[in-house]
Amino acid sequence: MVRVFFRFCTALLTLAASSPALAQQGGFDLTGPQLTITVGRGDATLPLTAVPSLKPGDRLVARAELPADQSARYLMVVAFLRGATNPPPKPWFFRAETWKPKRSTLTLSVPEGAEQAIVLMVPDAGGGFDAVRDAVRGRPGIFVRAAQDLYQASLDRARLDTFVAMVGSIGERAPERLASVAPVLADALRIKLNAECLTRQRALQAACLMQDRSATILQAGRGTSFTETLTGAPVNLAYGVAATREGGAGFYSPYIGLARDLARLFGAFQSAQYQYLPALTTGSGDRMTLQLNAAPSFQNPRSVLVAPLPPIGPAMPPLFRAGATAPVCLTRPDAVLTLDDASLLFATDYTQDLTLRITTTNGQSVDVPMVRDVERGGVRATSGMPAIAGPVTGGVLQGRWGFDRFTGPRLAVQADAAGTWHAEPDASVVVGRESPLTLRGGASACVAGLAIVAGDDTILPVEWKATAPDELRAMLPLGKVRPGPLTLRIARYGVADPVALALTGRVEASRLDRFTVHAGDRDGVLTGQRLDQVQSLDFAGRRFVAGVLTRGAKGDRLVLQADGAIDGGQKATTAKVRLRDERTAGVDATLAPQRPSLAVIGRDVTVRPVAGTLPLRLPDGIVPVDATLRFSLRVDGGVTGDDTIEIAGAEGRTVSLDFASGGVQRIGSDVVVASIVPQALLGPDAAGPLRVRVRRGEAAGDWRPLAQVVRLPAITGVTCGASGGCVLSGRDLFVIAAAGDPADPQRMTMVPAGFVGSSITLPAPSGRTVALRLHDALDTPVELERPAGS
Repeated sequence: MVRVFFRFCTALLTLAASSPALAQQGGFDLTGPQLTITVGRGDATLPLTAVPSLKPGDRLVARAELPADQSARYLMVVAFLRGATNPPPKPWFFRAETWKPKRSTLTLSVPEGAEQAIVLMVPDAGGGFDAVRDAVRGRPGIFVRAAQDLYQASLDRARLDTFVAMVGSIGERAPERLASVAPVLADALRIKLNAECLTRQRALQAACLMQDRSATILQAGRGTSFTETLTGAPVNLAYGVAATREGGAGFYSPYIGLARDLARLFGAFQSAQYQYLPALTTGSGDRMTLQLNAAPSFQNPRSVLVAPLPPIGPAMPPLFRAGATAPVCLTRPDAVLTLDDASLLFATDYTQDLTLRITTTNGQSVDVPMVRDVERGGVRATSGMPAIAGPVTGGVLQGRWGFDRFTGPRLAVQADAAGTWHAEPDASVVVGRESPLTLRGGASACVAGLAIVAGDDTILPVEWKATAPDELRAMLPLGKVRPGPLTLRIARYGVADPVALALTGRVEASRLDRFTVHAGDRDGVLTGQRLDQVQSLDFAGRRFVAGVLTRGAKGDRLVLQADGAIDGGQKATTAKVRLRDERTAGVDATLAPQRPSLAVIGRDVTVRPVAGTLPLRLPDGIVPVDATLRFSLRVDGGVTGDDTIEIAGAEGRTVSLDFASGGVQRIGSDVVVASIVPQALLGPDAAGPLRVRVRRGEAAGDWRPLAQVVRLPAITGVTCGASGGCVLSGRDLFVIAAAGDPADPQRMTMVPAGFVGSSITLPAPSGRTVALRLHDALDTPVELERPAGS
């Protein structure tokens, strides 16, 4: 594959060297004419730059904005196409004589049946309209391909231009922010960042980042990138080629594939009178500019400029995804909701009227206007958040994509309410030391800070961290605080007055209860009170060093770790504890038996067939939720009648199987066999990794992977047409993450999360097999055999 791609690059470089027109192929940096085009649909009118796709019946008003001293006359021709093998009828071509005020504007409607549209700027030399129309009708396929590729290239160029413009703006007004903002911009716009620029002096960073407009443009959204589409090379291979002199001296042009098609177009249409020059469209608002990659000619052969219009058909709604799983506090002044796969949101005007619909726990809904913030890779409120009654359960991004409404992703957002925080397990804390405290119930993202107020009005800042959306864990600095009432102040974003939570400081007596360690383990557990004073512990010839301390309802639990495993033959029953003040004390110690361990030695899956569906081939280790999984285990050291087998699902739920109930059967002295149905055993949360371990009394062995439980779609048919595409039909297709050719995983069709349709369109695979990647097992595809005749 690599050798083939290098041969392609070499051929392309040879082609560029032999053709003056292609020598400038990568840049598209010559500014051409400007156009003003508006689109009307129903009662609404938008500039073309805000329309991602046209529909039959749309009203277009187009005008070329040429300078007053323009000496070369241009015909502006709008042509509609209807496929590579179907020449468009003559009435689908419209022209305007730009030098005549009364005939310089085109007003037309998109015809029924049209699939693509292009604008051609034709130098007026008599008969030009007929010649161009005949050329397009004679070879429509090339213009269809040019319309598609140039439109995608224009979107890629819009992302690159947005990146360059933002870097330049930040470099002028706040160069000290460039090192932190540039990577966010590159990620939001899907641009490969030249990280070496950020190691230079601050004054040189912006110039370095902007100096090469052929920087790699990465894949954006659900489709493949422009480079991948035209060259057939995956992005990581392109990076490898880019590092060579033959591949562009370290840069991989996003428009390299366009040179290939342009060579065909030039060869097919260059004549004594006309040659065709491609143009990208850039701009915003009601005006767009044609960007050329070669200088046009006004002598024979004259240059006809070819520029794309948006595709014709239903607009594909945006598939923005939440950029972070951690919730964002809506009342925080600098709150930004980050997004992934949203490069066109930042680089185009397609998105309008953005709002965040917030839902509270009492059922109230509030729509908050939002604006784009490309510097931080997301959206934010236009003028702060409104007053919200009650805690917020979530927010959904909404807006218009061109003319159409869309509902975007559900974003993790929070807003706090007074009185929601409480201490667990109770409001008592220990004074005379640092005391851990867990708070639950409120919105952790909205907490700005904690402080403890002692009885003498001493205010002490508190270290804390959010451990869950509704949980905080704090370490109270109570080493010099006396017993008595305390107040914990919880400051929240957007709220002037902090929440006051009453606590009670109590003295806790020191107590050492017992030290327990299992034979063969390095870790032991000491229980008691005031165990924060423990420095180390000596037992059975090993020194254990204090580790993690946790506080529970019955006291402290301190994990201590030795430098090696404990020998099971030791007879010691007492451990020596050394405190931090160098005092020592004895504590009862227990050397428990070695923890049991097991190994999975066999698995068998029985799948219940579903009438009317096609069978799926499941790789080893994949188990449907409603299938019967029979497995065997070998327990080291043999099995006892009191042993239990524990099964854990993805959500942490654990179920025990024992010999008494017949859930597990013993074969010999050390092998057991069990049979389960994951869904019946673990309920609706069964999908995901399944783990198993053995428990003997209070001692439990390590978890071992058992299987990957998945939900399966019900595939009822696969139909492939002569055009090279296939339609996968069935039920529960939302469990599929991607589908396609197992021989080419990079080209699989992605299925959006939350898909509720009954069919998926994908390119025809090279063989008889279709690979399905499931959300429950992304790295292990299942396979479907296409029925005979499909």
